[in-house]
Amino acid sequence: MTRMKTSTDRILTTHVGSLPRSRAVTDVLFARERGEQTDVAAGAAVIAAAVEQIVQRQAEVGIDVVSDGEMSKISYATYIKDRITGFDGDTPREPGQDLVEFPGLLKKLAESGATAKYRRPRCVGPVAVKDSAPLATDIANLMSALAAARRAGDGAGDRVGARPLEAFMNAASPGVIALFQPNDYYRTQDEYLEAVAEAMRPEYEGIVAAGLLLQIDAPDLGMGRHTMYRNRSTEEYLALAARHVEVLNHALRAVPAERARMHICWGNYEGPHHHDIPLERLLPIVAKAKPQALLFEAANPRHAHEWAVFREVRVAEEKILVPGVVGTTSNYVEHPLLIAERLCRFADVVGAQRLIAGTDCGFGTFAGFGPVEPDVAFMKLAALAEGAARASERLWRRRG
Repeated sequence: MTRMKTSTDRILTTHVGSLPRSRAVTDVLFARERGEQTDVAAGAAVIAAAVEQIVQRQAEVGIDVVSDGEMSKISYATYIKDRITGFDGDTPREPGQDLVEFPGLLKKLAESGATAKYRRPRCVGPVAVKDSAPLATDIANLMSALAAARRAGDGAGDRVGARPLEAFMNAASPGVIALFQPNDYYRTQDEYLEAVAEAMRPEYEGIVAAGLLLQIDAPDLGMGRHTMYRNRSTEEYLALAARHVEVLNHALRAVPAERARMHICWGNYEGPHHHDIPLERLLPIVAKAKPQALLFEAANPRHAHEWAVFREVRVAEEKILVPGVVGTTSNYVEHPLLIAERLCRFADVVGAQRLIAGTDCGFGTFAGFGPVEPDVAFMKLAALAEGAARASERLWRRRG
């Protein structure tokens, strides 16, 4: 099994995973959610075509490590109700503490349509594998789209955008599943986490067995501080986050570290974020997670300064860092020179070969919702590729 590709002669590019879905895709997803889909085959064809288009578009703008954009999922955490047992009903949306303290902003976001609307089931019974078919379909769609994009790039030489080197697929961490789907069944939260981890293990292993990189989505390790664990002390929270990592690592026991990456974030929304736990406190814990690559926010105003944390908090040499160098909650398109500057700051601290350029979070975290206009999202990804190329020119020329 090959290792994930790294930045050996230039900084590679990727993103967190979710990308804007078309109206046709969103209609299919919500029809499925409501149990109103009348033509299953037609719906499946819409999703498959969308995956092919989204992979090709990523390749065209210069993304090296692509995804299916999570076209088949309403959200990155609640999709699991179709794959594992024990979930039903709905749960009222619980905003982060930063928005609770600014009810005017919370109301404004809700009234403007800037908050996602989807069902959040609760854990009401034993958690176990229910149906592996959705994962098999996702894998088949992505592998087919990847092959098509590679064929389209044949003969294009080394032109940026013609070479998707690799593909990854997202999967929810046990902790984020517990964050979004509260436990009404298990005696303790720990038992719940362990049951979810064991039920998700076949999905993690199946993605890697198919030849794809596995991306674990774990915003519970950042956002959980001001949502799920808002009433705990910082020390209690850090201990709980460490337990989340421990449970995740056990679920990944058969997955090679070099075939996995993990995304952490503090919530992909435009809010004050003044309750975000600093990366300085969180990094020693998340760095113990098994995945080789770590994706994290580094572009938005609350976390852009935290590149300096890596001067003081040492991360194992084998870890690959994927800082977000473009934001995902604003329609500003970052200048490639700013992106290059951000990447060079990290390179000066950890070395260029340990970097891959990424995004703060997803551009389509929830189907039918996203603060960034779809075409602007791809302008940002194109700027990401150009910025990485400019940083590479500086860094490798310096080394030469």
